[in-house]
Amino acid sequence: MGLDNTVVNVALPSIRRDLHTSVSGLQWTIDAYTLVLASLLMLSGATADRVGRRRVFQAGLVLFTLGSLLCSVAPSLGWLVVFRMLQAVGGSMLNPVAMSIIANTFPEPRERARAIGIWGGVIGISMALGPVIGGALVDSGSWRTIFWINLPVGLAALGLTAVFVPESKAAHPRRPDPVGQLLVLAALASLTYAIIEGGARGWTSPLILGLFAVTAAAVIGLVPYERSRFEPLLEVRFFRSVPFSGATVIAVSAFAALGGFLFLNTIYLQEVRGLSPLHAGMYTLPMAAMTVVFAPLSGRIVGSRGAQLPLVVAGCALTASSLLLTRLSATSSVGWLLMTYVVFGAGFGLVNAPITNTAVSGMPRAQAGVAAAIASTSRQVGQSLGVAVVGAVATAGIHGELRTSFATASHPGWWITAGCGAVVLLLGLATTTGWAKDTAARVAAGAAGGGGRPVGVPAPVG
Repeated sequence: MGLDNTVVNVALPSIRRDLHTSVSGLQWTIDAYTLVLASLLMLSGATADRVGRRRVFQAGLVLFTLGSLLCSVAPSLGWLVVFRMLQAVGGSMLNPVAMSIIANTFPEPRERARAIGIWGGVIGISMALGPVIGGALVDSGSWRTIFWINLPVGLAALGLTAVFVPESKAAHPRRPDPVGQLLVLAALASLTYAIIEGGARGWTSPLILGLFAVTAAAVIGLVPYERSRFEPLLEVRFFRSVPFSGATVIAVSAFAALGGFLFLNTIYLQEVRGLSPLHAGMYTLPMAAMTVVFAPLSGRIVGSRGAQLPLVVAGCALTASSLLLTRLSATSSVGWLLMTYVVFGAGFGLVNAPITNTAVSGMPRAQAGVAAAIASTSRQVGQSLGVAVVGAVATAGIHGELRTSFATASHPGWWITAGCGAVVLLLGLATTTGWAKDTAARVAAGAAGGGGRPVGVPAPVG
């Protein structure tokens, strides 16, 4: 799933030419997947805790593989977006369920931190390698080949899961929360649509203003509704933990930076520099190499020294590389460009493991699926918003041909990704203080003692 998140990016120019779509259409090719994924992750995590983690994981593999097959034969952009959404339904059943399996298999905190670090490293590496693998596939055939790679992987994963993964459930699984699920979906879908289409339709048009109003109403209604439920879809009380809340915002910021980075670079390298998909993917290889090096290193650092160091260094690296890219031009030297990719890859490689470990550590194992799903949701929300916001800002600055105007038009987008890096840095410092850890301990104690009970609601008698 991590690979699929980024492998599509390098094929975007080929999709644009073959399906005759606009830049906003390319944004939907990415965000249709991440939006549905973000909307369903918490539901999938809670469902897996209730009906069986292995069962849900296998169902997700089937849907994800089928969606990939359909994407490879999509006759138009509209159908491609629909099939990407089907892929995402399956994908939503994979990440949080896998994290829940890890959390329940490794109850000892140090072992769990290392296992989570390895998992986070694998996800980060696969996401970073996506442009390279995607470029090779597109050059060897067409953009449709990027979806074929999921077929043998999905089938192999089905077999391995049946043999090696034990079935497990939560001792006290949560009840379904359809109203909460609809409010989450309404908030994310309306916000993303408004951002992507706002430039073309007008930011003050009745449709766009109406969508922003829907977003605000859904968020305003979601929090009190979830607080009133005995077993909510979204555990609002978790956010009283400063490290947990900080990890959520860090995840949104870091993955928004990644989404913006990949989207802008894909168009820049192929449309402005005139590179083939394979060569464009090779240009990002330094980023992938740094992620390969730093992702597992980050997991080990988190297991032995805590989350502060990797988060602070990650924030500095993401900010520095993005600030350098605010000077991007059509004739920027290759050496300078590759240097920015190296710095960005190091930062992204360091950030993933501390996010996941902070979200899951300290929570009772019965809540592992929900906590992991919130962390995973934050990543996907971040990537969706990164593509939507950065893409919309860059599109607004394009005047004439992409080749001549895109580099300059991308500068505001790079300032946005630099801001995301600064957020990672500041929260990396703020969420690792003694006071912040005390808030996490209080929330964890309340969650362990109250099961699914919201803070302030008496436990049922008997």
